[in-house]
Amino acid sequence: MAQIPKRAAFFDVDNTLIRGSALYFLGKGMYQRGFFTKADISRFVLANLRFRFSGQEKPDEIKRLQNAATNFIAGQKASDVAKLAQDVYDEHVSPALWQGTIDIAQMHLSHDEEVWLVTAASQEMACVIAEKLGFTGALGSRAEVKDGIYTGQLIGNLLHGKEKVTAIKELAAERGFDLSQCYAYSDSHNDLPLLLAVGHPSAINPDAVLRIRALRESWPIHDFRRARALNRILGPVVSWTAALGMILKPRRNKPKD
Repeated sequence: MAQIPKRAAFFDVDNTLIRGSALYFLGKGMYQRGFFTKADISRFVLANLRFRFSGQEKPDEIKRLQNAATNFIAGQKASDVAKLAQDVYDEHVSPALWQGTIDIAQMHLSHDEEVWLVTAASQEMACVIAEKLGFTGALGSRAEVKDGIYTGQLIGNLLHGKEKVTAIKELAAERGFDLSQCYAYSDSHNDLPLLLAVGHPSAINPDAVLRIRALRESWPIHDFRRARALNRILGPVVSWTAALGMILKPRRNKPKD
């Protein structure tokens, strides 16, 4: 009897699983603890923003973000950053999680399917998030460590765009996944290579370009931003309407003794 290939679900992190950037949260936590100056984190934030709003995968922008992402941990002890990642999860990542995305991941786990994070954020931060949420594992950008100290260099490339496809193909070969039976979730059109590499792509909180592609291809779209916004707007209205209804509701006459 032929063995059925295992299936997995791959999740992007930034704006797919969390509101914001895991790499930014890590940088913020390091800045708050005096690891570096305001000027250092400003350069990193600027590179991050330029990359995200460029709308294109320009090699120079990717390189600039890659350098910014590694320079701010250069010279730091790997053990200190690992401990910090735990604190950053509790302080910044946990409050920013999209519960809807977690529910989808838990559904896959309940079907005996593995759940992997695939992100440009650091491998250390990605692993902490996966561990805290009970996922199978995580693939992230890997920073070089020598003698317990970050060198400021990456091992390989930033895990972005087509690099994510290379990573999940290697993982699939290692763990026996059939990618045509696997799932992928992302918010960004930059992850189209990842989405197209699996048989079941989906969009979560999609940007405009990804939304158009998902509609054209009839991919599932989950937009938890809309639900959150509607709840914020309609919640008070519903409460006030209910209260007003109670006030205007005719009183029932008490039965006579």
